[in-house]
Amino acid sequence: MRRLMPFFAGITFLFFFQQCIYAQVGIGTTSPHPSSILDITSDSQGVLTPRMTTAQRTGIASPAEGLLVFDTDDDAFYYFDSAVWVKLEGSVTRDNYKLVKSVADLADELVGGKYVLNEDYLYEINGTVIFDFPIDLNGANLIGEDTGEDILVNGTGGALFSGNKGGRMKDLLINGNGQQVFDITGTGVENVICYSVVITSASSIGTLSDLGVVFFSVLQIVGSDDGLAVSNVNSFFVQNIFWTNNTGTCLTLSGTFGNLQIANGRIVVEGGDIGIDVSADPIITLSASLTGVNISGAGDHVKGYVGGTYPGYNFTTDWDVNCPGIPVETDGVATGDINFESPVGSGTSISFTGTGTSSRKKITGTTDSNSLFRFTKDGSNKIIYEGKKTRYFGITASLSFQGDSNRTIFIFYLAKNGTVIEQTKVYRENGENDDVGAAAVVGTVELSPGDYVEVWAERFSGGGGLLMVSMNLIAR
Repeated sequence: MRRLMPFFAGITFLFFFQQCIYAQVGIGTTSPHPSSILDITSDSQGVLTPRMTTAQRTGIASPAEGLLVFDTDDDAFYYFDSAVWVKLEGSVTRDNYKLVKSVADLADELVGGKYVLNEDYLYEINGTVIFDFPIDLNGANLIGEDTGEDILVNGTGGALFSGNKGGRMKDLLINGNGQQVFDITGTGVENVICYSVVITSASSIGTLSDLGVVFFSVLQIVGSDDGLAVSNVNSFFVQNIFWTNNTGTCLTLSGTFGNLQIANGRIVVEGGDIGIDVSADPIITLSASLTGVNISGAGDHVKGYVGGTYPGYNFTTDWDVNCPGIPVETDGVATGDINFESPVGSGTSISFTGTGTSSRKKITGTTDSNSLFRFTKDGSNKIIYEGKKTRYFGITASLSFQGDSNRTIFIFYLAKNGTVIEQTKVYRENGENDDVGAAAVVGTVELSPGDYVEVWAERFSGGGGLLMVSMNLIAR
């Protein structure tokens, strides 16, 4: 019996040892939390991790994934992520920050029946916030984290955003609640900057005027009765605009703009509604572009300029336009033509003095036009380039004539700004009197804004003149 006691004692020790191995450990507590393997409790002391220099840290051989140390050179914690040491950044507390879960959080900003935000503050919308008074952005930042979760509801009875100062918005959904969203008129220097903003159920998106910069990147408007009216903005930029299931006019532009760019997106226009309205003839002092926006639907895709445009087109030469659903309007597709035609035996008579270069003269005759885009025509054999960019054009002229003297040789040229282009010369001999001859003159000509092209003729030999029967000139 005595011999068995040590044996049972050994079994009891092993059992107790195994229990210790798998049990929770508590330091400063006799009841460690069930979810922990180690629970350290203290109200006066902390946990001190190994401290070492950068050289010592990076000198650790084969560090385990998750290894944590404090680097005394950087005054920062580092952990090993199985590949590299990763620095744990400290939290940053902003002095100019406020979390907004309801309008009660903006009690300090409510001044004179309006929430006047603090300039350069960051206001974070958390959840759905119903505003009972308008918001004066006053140069503040208004952000959310999720356009499906962070929502501003207009309960003001008027415009949600009003005043004479701009601000910045990001990642928000704005529920117009049957009311207007914007009514901001600045002094020409304020900015309204919006990233990833969704607007729903507004009576109108409203007005933005007299501002330095208006910028929208990813603007979605749905279920609203009217769009956005913008006027007198130095720089107006919209990237990725989506207008679907709305009524009225998506975008109305008036007044004066410096730079104006609208790029990418989709505008669906219902019957009786308008996509883009420029009928107030907005002035562009620098440049304007409308590209990559797919405009579709039964309504008017564009209500064009009243003055300064071309038949069949919507915009002035200050614009570059390339969008599905409306005509392309760029200097790259500029085209012009002039033509005249008379019965054989009549037409415009052209006489020459002498022969050679001294006899050169412009072919006269009142010309008409069938197609002019960024070109205009003169009444007599002249087309003038009205685009903004210097570019090369292919110029083709075809003409028919009768000579009044046998065996006279003529040369025909294209001329730029009243000077013949020697490389375009074409010789043509007149046979018998009253024979009808034809010639084609072709050239590539560089034209700058205001340059013009004509067809000229020269008597190379002989003594007769020309009777011009027809002429067609095309630039494209």
